[in-house]
Amino acid sequence: MIQDFKGKTAVLTGAGSGFGLECARIGAKLGMNLVLVDVQQDALDKAAAEMQAAGAPVLARKVDVASAEQMEALAAAVKQRFGAPHLVFNNAGVGAGGLVWENSVQDWEWVLGVNVWGVVHGVRLFTPMMLEAAQQDPAWQGHIVNTASMAGLLAPPNMGIYNVSKHAVVSLSETLYQDLSLVTDQIGASVLCPFFVATGISQSHRNRPGELAAGKPTKSQMIGQAMSDKAVSSGKVTAADVAQKVFDAVAANQFYIYSHPKAIQSVQTRLEDIMLARNPTDPFADKPELGAQLKAALRAA
Repeated sequence: MIQDFKGKTAVLTGAGSGFGLECARIGAKLGMNLVLVDVQQDALDKAAAEMQAAGAPVLARKVDVASAEQMEALAAAVKQRFGAPHLVFNNAGVGAGGLVWENSVQDWEWVLGVNVWGVVHGVRLFTPMMLEAAQQDPAWQGHIVNTASMAGLLAPPNMGIYNVSKHAVVSLSETLYQDLSLVTDQIGASVLCPFFVATGISQSHRNRPGELAAGKPTKSQMIGQAMSDKAVSSGKVTAADVAQKVFDAVAANQFYIYSHPKAIQSVQTRLEDIMLARNPTDPFADKPELGAQLKAALRAA
């Protein structure tokens, strides 16, 4: 756990908006060195200018986290400028919906590339650097936070591609926690599982690379986008609230980080389904009108 953040280095992917930007703001206030990573240049420039104005030493890099080469170059630049990072926030993510069989190969490659490979690269590149620093200094402390989603603990319909990617992040993070505990007491791990929070993820197609361009959206994808936009925009918990929870969890060495603790009830239902070998419970059991609307929209000619 990191108790004192001053003078420590944080690597934040997806730093141009949402949780990444809000964590950067907290890091700047706490006197951290900030490595800001985003694929959107204008958002990255704006974030870098804001953090520098707040007095933070900043290394800003435009990186596609799905690219092994770009992430390797980032890791080398971080090591050269600041040494091993103390806090790594593998946060960059994209959203996509629609019935699971309607997603194209390009859809799968884009979402899994950012949401899964982005985290994999962050873990494989920064963990060895952090372990080396911990070995050299018994007082050194580090922490890795991976952004998953409540969709990594549930299986909501019409967003299967996103669910798959976030389940992978939860599994990777839980395994990382266990693996780290075998070899060190100096580096912790957490997984962030937010529910609907306004972060900009519902508009993540703005940064979709040309070679993985989307085809004409299917009806289910348009319905999924509309539902996602509505749910995200109606959220009462802010990205800044969640960013504070991230720092609190790092300081307390808390693994699971939730934006909406009440949503855990649905996770319990899912686990009971698994334990009892019961068919999956209707995800709209407590809001049947929503389920009826979705079914009617998808079945309409």
